[in-house]
Amino acid sequence: MRSTAPARRAGSRRAKPCRGSWRWFVADVAVVTDSTACLPRALAATLDITVVSLYYDLGGGWLRESEFDGDFGTFFAELDASKSVAKTSPPRVEDFVAVFERLLQQHSAIVAVLISSGLSETCSMTRQAAARLESEGRGGERVMVIDSAGAAGQLGLQALAAARAAAAGENATGVTAVTRRARQEVRQWVVLDTLEYLRRGGRIGGGAAWLGSALDLKPILVLESQFRAVERVRTRKRAVERLVELMRQRRGVGADRWFVQHADAREDAERLAERLAEMFGTEPEFISELSPVLATHTGPGTLVAGGLSSAALEGAYG
Repeated sequence: MRSTAPARRAGSRRAKPCRGSWRWFVADVAVVTDSTACLPRALAATLDITVVSLYYDLGGGWLRESEFDGDFGTFFAELDASKSVAKTSPPRVEDFVAVFERLLQQHSAIVAVLISSGLSETCSMTRQAAARLESEGRGGERVMVIDSAGAAGQLGLQALAAARAAAAGENATGVTAVTRRARQEVRQWVVLDTLEYLRRGGRIGGGAAWLGSALDLKPILVLESQFRAVERVRTRKRAVERLVELMRQRRGVGADRWFVQHADAREDAERLAERLAEMFGTEPEFISELSPVLATHTGPGTLVAGGLSSAALEGAYG
């Protein structure tokens, strides 16, 4: 029977999977993502994913969210005191230039999969950095930028798919194709405890925020080029049950790789993960906390869950 495995570059070195982990020599293609993927640091390091940080400012100056200490109690207390949201900013062009210069010395190409351009100017900053390096003859033409059309775990799974394809010896074209397939297949849903933080940040109209507050509705959203409400239910318990049902539907159409994320809701996230582990029969790809740039718009109590198929995440490499 003819093999369906994608062709690999001659002489490339393939990753060696070992009980769910991946071990390999230096991949030919470097993978870059940004901090709104909210990947656990150990996981990103294991897969050799370079993470470039966005910035936030609570009033005391700009901070890299990659250096956030995880104290969301203080973070949200300061936001509530200001009745506003944190200022946020994409990485600077210079941040990407420094990362690309280093990686291009070790790899033939870079695939950068990043937060949706509808949510951030991060993709624009990345393209400017690549263009600068290309104009200076320093290899910027070897940087490929992919708009993930999302953020959080939706972006994180695409970065994992890219890294695993790169580790398996795919060239830049192959890594890009695998990443785009993951982008097409991944789905995620966001449960908010309140619409207030989206209202403060101007992500939805004031009327919608008032409706949610007045009726104690708990919205379920998708996060793509913008936050978009897909359902509203009366209580948080019902919202979580609906999230579980949406994930059950994904499992029913072949999605078997999944994740859970949260903002200042660790116990709820752990309980959700326990239920999904029983449903899927597998452990999550990751459980992680949202970054400050995302949490400033979602507020405390946020739960996120999503998934895709093994074929989309790992293809012939699993």
